[in-house]
Order: sequence, then C-alpha cells, then structure tokens
Amino acid sequence: MIYIALPDDKVRRLSFYLAMEEYIAHNIDEDECFYMWQVNPTVIFGRNQLMENEVNLDYVRVNGIETYRRKSGGGCVYADFSNIMFSYITKDRNVSFTFLSYLQRVALTLQKLGVNAIASGRNDITVDEKKVSGNAFYRTSEKSIVHGTMLFNTDLEKLVLSITPNDKKLISKGVESVRKRVTNLSEYLDINIEEFKRFVRTHLCDSERTLTYEEVAKIEDIEKEYLSEEFIYGNNPRYTVVKHSYGDAGDIQVRLELKNNVIKDINIVGDYFLVGDIDVLFKMLHNVDYDRKTIEALLKDVKMEDYIFNLDKSRFIDILFQED
Repeated sequence: MIYIALPDDKVRRLSFYLAMEEYIAHNIDEDECFYMWQVNPTVIFGRNQLMENEVNLDYVRVNGIETYRRKSGGGCVYADFSNIMFSYITKDRNVSFTFLSYLQRVALTLQKLGVNAIASGRNDITVDEKKVSGNAFYRTSEKSIVHGTMLFNTDLEKLVLSITPNDKKLISKGVESVRKRVTNLSEYLDINIEEFKRFVRTHLCDSERTLTYEEVAKIEDIEKEYLSEEFIYGNNPRYTVVKHSYGDAGDIQVRLELKNNVIKDINIVGDYFLVGDIDVLFKMLHNVDYDRKTIEALLKDVKMEDYIFNLDKSRFIDILFQED
C-alpha cells in the first residue's frame, strides 16, 4: 500500500481531506492508497442524514466547531486533533470484502501494539468491546473509498455535546452511555499520538508519494463542492409520508411526497451505506402509483443491494408500506 503525503504541515479543513480522497481515486493509478489526517474540532454527518436531526447546532456554533457533510453513508461523527482520521482508497469493487478486509488489517495493526482490537459489527473496530473506530465507505466510478475515525484521546463529553439534541437530560445520559461503549486508545498505549501515527504508517504502507502544490490546488477546486450550501444542507421538500425502520442496513427513513397517491418525490435518510447511484432508484419511482403491487412489479429485476448495503428488496418494500 502507498502512503499519500502532503507537501506541508498546514492545518486544513475537513472538506479538503474529503476532496483529497476523490482526487486520489480519479488521478492516482495505485491499487491501494492510504493517508491519515487531523482537524480542528469538527462534526461530520453522513450523505443521507439531515443536519438538524444529527447535530447540536447551538452548541457547535457557540463553541466554534465546524460542520461538514461527507459523500459516504453512516452516522454523525465528532473529530478533533486528539482523533486521527484514516482514508483508504482501493481499486477493489467488492464492497463487503473491501470493507471487512480493511478493518481487519487496521485491527491487526493495533494488535501488534498489544491492543485487543477486533473488527466488530457493521463498521466498527472495538477494544474490549468498546468502540475506538467507526468507518464508512462509498464508491466512485473508479475506486472504493473507506474512511473513519481512530479515537486516541478525544474529549468524549464534547463528542456527545456536539452530536446529540440540545436537551440536558439526554446529554447527561448520552455522556454516561458513551463512556460505557466508547474508549480512547491512549487508555491502552504508552506511546503518544505521533508515535502511534508513525507505527500505523510503517505497518500498513510500504512506499510513499508526496503530492505537489499543483495537485493540492486541484484538490482545493474539488473541495468547493463540499463547501457549497446546496451540498451541506441538501434538498428537503415537504414530505407527506414518512416510514422509519432499523435493521441490518442501518437506520432508514423513507420520505415520500404524494399527490393523489402518486409518488412525486422520494428520499431516504439515515446512517445506511450507499454502494450505487441512488438517484437512479428515485427516478424509477417518480410519478409511480403508491401501490404495493405496482412497485413490486416495477422493482422485479432490481437488486436493492446494488444501491444500499445489506438492504434487500422485500425489506425495502415492507418499509415503504408498513403501517404507521
């Protein structure tokens, strides 16, 4: 695996590092690329999440915490300089294999440091059954991208305050709950964060490439999309029907705008993982009667797993027509 380095130590916005993933995917012809990055206190919410539902907006504004949307699915994440972000870009297109294989390699690297780490659940790495890393993925036309957190010495109280509703009772319970389920690597290691980063880099990568300032400028151009209000806030029409479910695919909320029982608009929000262009699915359902048999016939040859990871067609249709 090749490590992709930047030509300077400048502190950049989280949006830059997301754009860097895209640049690497489209322009660097390597089987596997990897890099690590750190940011000022920031909240990152998933491609399919509503910011106002996931972020304590009052708290982050008062405390100068930045907010960004990413193109991968998954849940809302808090990051700061005591947390390390990992980015992995590969030519492998098999989502399940790529995701599990990468998480196992990271877990094995932690094991070499004497940490009892395992790949766990849908997208986590845990130590003694406590989460130290959460990860998400998405695909470009050329590559698969996996990125995630690695909690080293993050302030867990600030994490909770940033990503929970502005309710003192919920926050108090949230902090207590998170401390039981989440931990920092610093609790298990005698090395500092810079030594840890060097160890990971040495054990995961066998070569290095440093980007040029010309390439950095191209990344900054890609970054403009991540900074646009349209991308950050998204399109949120007034939906007339909302169906909610939680299962193997994650938290899924289907929102429908119906007129005379015809689907005029549809969106799916939640912490699920996209593996295909979901707009293709939405176009199929546009101007279609909101009728179970009609939609079953329309989706007869469609594989939902090509759009949303771990969601089969029958489950999706059940969600669409579940009783309130």
